[in-house]
Amino acid sequence: MEKMKRDPLVTTVVAAVPTNIGFTEEKRREAGGQFVDVGIAEEHGIAFCSGIAKNGGKPVFATHSSFMQRTYDQLSQDLCVNRNPATILVNTASVYGMNDITHLGIYDIAMMSNIPNLVYLAPTNSEEYFAMLDWSIEQTKHPVAIRIPCNGVIHAKDIVDTDYSVLNRYQVVQKGSCTAVVALGDFFQLGEEVAAAIGAKTGVTPTLINPRYITGLDEKLLKQLTEDHAFVVTLEDGILDGGFGEKIARFYGPSNMKVFNYGLKKEFLDRYAVEDVMKENHLSPELILQDLGF
Repeated sequence: MEKMKRDPLVTTVVAAVPTNIGFTEEKRREAGGQFVDVGIAEEHGIAFCSGIAKNGGKPVFATHSSFMQRTYDQLSQDLCVNRNPATILVNTASVYGMNDITHLGIYDIAMMSNIPNLVYLAPTNSEEYFAMLDWSIEQTKHPVAIRIPCNGVIHAKDIVDTDYSVLNRYQVVQKGSCTAVVALGDFFQLGEEVAAAIGAKTGVTPTLINPRYITGLDEKLLKQLTEDHAFVVTLEDGILDGGFGEKIARFYGPSNMKVFNYGLKKEFLDRYAVEDVMKENHLSPELILQDLGF
């Protein structure tokens, strides 16, 4: 709303779910013509935003992760082939999101991160999310998708970056040795717990990394880890098949690095309890340490 008030080029587009990012009836009236609801037509919403961006506008499209599945063709053919700088906000993209079988938000990483030219970002807290959103709206080089945090309103402990134009540069939050924990998006807080547990158990401080970019690898950093690390643990809030961790495992394939990928197995869930799913997939510090043999 603040961006729209200051800049008439900023347009928010939704597909029949305006309140998924807080656009109540009152706020829709306030936004006026800068807010467009295309109805239950997510495909058109993406193509529409691509056209706005092509003509110099600053479109922001927002919907739930499960509804992004309908837009795959438009994301690829309309938006990314043309490199149009629209901003795509992916909501409830998480095991913590909606839990009925038709609205699961755990497949978007595998689906979207493999589309060429797309920059997909995973913020770990509120301040990082808004910094990424602000950068995305103003930049003119890339179609950008951002995974809206879904595990509560968590605030940054330090000042966050405001420029994400150097793609695929991961953030080393804690420098250590022997084990590196690469914790993506909503699972970064779990990564903090895992890193603390490893340090307490082994007496050796592990490296903790916030990758931020889902769509690419920080190959320079990953190569540096081979100098004094033997284990890499990846954590992602989505299915493992075709996901983020597998890209890192592939990078380390020819090396002696042991990579442990943690996320969700590929399945349809329905009306689940988050704690049950997390336990089944070994997503706890205790279970991960057991797997590592610590």
